[in-house]
Amino acid sequence: MQNAAVIEHIVKWLKDYCDNAGMAGFVVGVSGGIDSAVTSTLCAMTGKKVIAVSMPIYQKPGQITLADQHLEWLNRRFDNVQTYCTELTPVFAAMEEHFPKDIQDPLSMANTRSRLRMVLLYTYAGHHKMIVGGTGNKVEDFGVGFYTKYGDGGVDVSPIADLMKTEVYALAAEMGVEPEIQAAAPTDGLWEDDRNDESQLGASYAELEWAMRHEESKANDDALDKRQLEVLATYRRFHQANLHKMIEIPVCKIPEDLR
Repeated sequence: MQNAAVIEHIVKWLKDYCDNAGMAGFVVGVSGGIDSAVTSTLCAMTGKKVIAVSMPIYQKPGQITLADQHLEWLNRRFDNVQTYCTELTPVFAAMEEHFPKDIQDPLSMANTRSRLRMVLLYTYAGHHKMIVGGTGNKVEDFGVGFYTKYGDGGVDVSPIADLMKTEVYALAAEMGVEPEIQAAAPTDGLWEDDRNDESQLGASYAELEWAMRHEESKANDDALDKRQLEVLATYRRFHQANLHKMIEIPVCKIPEDLR
């Protein structure tokens, strides 16, 4: 992949979209992970106003540190970036207090964290007439659906959604993103323990990228080894379960003879 040329292409695409939409710039949530670091940097490179926001909710200190590092890095490099850290733990705690207890299973409440962050990003965006930049990559958004519907999946533009995770890392290296962020294990930051993406998915991103390409090529499974078959089964299970996130919302069409 021609990293510099890809960066230039995405930056131009973002700038053109923003100009055509008549908006002032971009809002991006920053988690301390590689995807949000790359997305926020690409948005900053447009020269448009960028608001980058860290939104801790019962966050691990290490994740907060990485997010803070990236916000500081953006401030040093770009005059058009404003950075904020908005502590959402008290807001989420109030939701825990007032939501019915019988619906507060761990996964539902983890997704609620993501949806709360989406609400804040759109509040910033609505107030400043800006666009919310998505941070999902290709294997997450269109492969295994590893994101929260109407949470981190609730965005206006998806600048890195045609890039595999390994390609996102390549752009991060090209742009000089902080080494600690490049080296950190990917995590969705929705849990209070140390689980990361690979432990939740049961496969590495490199393996899932292979599975996605295997499916797209419609290759035969007969020659695959045991681990490849395991990864492929994992990929297919997540893809099928999360397909509802990747397709348009179903619309019940009314037949003309009923109108």
